[in-house]
Amino acid sequence: MLALPIATLVALATERQYTYDNNIRRIPDALPTETDRPHKTVTEAQNWLFVGSDRRPGEGGNQRADSIMIVHVPADRRNLFLVSLPRDSYVAIPGHGHNKINAAYAFGGPRLLTATVERLTQVRIDHFAALDFAGFVAMTRAVGGVEVDVAEQVYDPANKVTWPKGKVTLEGERALLFVRQRYGLPGGDFDRIRRQQAFLRALATKVVSKGTLTDPFALNDLLEAMTTSISVDSGVDLATLRELAFELKDLRARQLVSATVPLEGTDMVRGMSIVRLDSTGAARLFASIRNDTMKVTGTPDDQVR
Repeated sequence: MLALPIATLVALATERQYTYDNNIRRIPDALPTETDRPHKTVTEAQNWLFVGSDRRPGEGGNQRADSIMIVHVPADRRNLFLVSLPRDSYVAIPGHGHNKINAAYAFGGPRLLTATVERLTQVRIDHFAALDFAGFVAMTRAVGGVEVDVAEQVYDPANKVTWPKGKVTLEGERALLFVRQRYGLPGGDFDRIRRQQAFLRALATKVVSKGTLTDPFALNDLLEAMTTSISVDSGVDLATLRELAFELKDLRARQLVSATVPLEGTDMVRGMSIVRLDSTGAARLFASIRNDTMKVTGTPDDQVR
């Protein structure tokens, strides 16, 4: 979800940049203090911690992140890597013992979640961004919906929705139901992560291939939806976004590469279902992010369950 806003924020150079900029909410304490933070290994690369949730940070009540990703922007800007962290990953949360990683968001908001991810990965997080799901719905409407390929018919018992086999068009609330479904999927949360990754690539493809960026009305709708729903750390300003947007302006959907942290499988702890990470595989992946050595391997399979 972050890749698309970055690519389209080049439009902030238009006469509406003041409006868009005021729509974006800044979080003053989203990043941890410098004490014990990881060292930045490759200065030119960037790492964003991206969260999808029901509400913007600070809008009341304990929030649990529905999706958590590290968005790695390599120094050469030739690709964009989305690395998903399952929300039930069982990790050490500073000051709170071990728990699911999305509990960090509930306990201490963006700052504690960022500190938790940095401790787990030893990857220095440069910026934090959160998108609430109302914006997610509006963005799909702005581009006229996106198409995904469903491998086999699936029923969602929680929302009483049947997704037929084959090409399915997702727009508005239907898009939200699709990417948030957990029950009824053979792989549970893992299948949901694959849905989210495939949806993001489909959304990016729709934007760059259907002329959204050159249609002032469609682009305005997209930017309004995105900027009114996104929250970022206070270090993100117009200059930050314009520069990154310019650097990534030639990026295409095939260069949006998704991955999931290697996993051992599921387990039960204190009566709750958790996900255990594959410590060896995860360590290799985190090292490749730190050292900016992530590679594109094969062609993404966008068929989902």
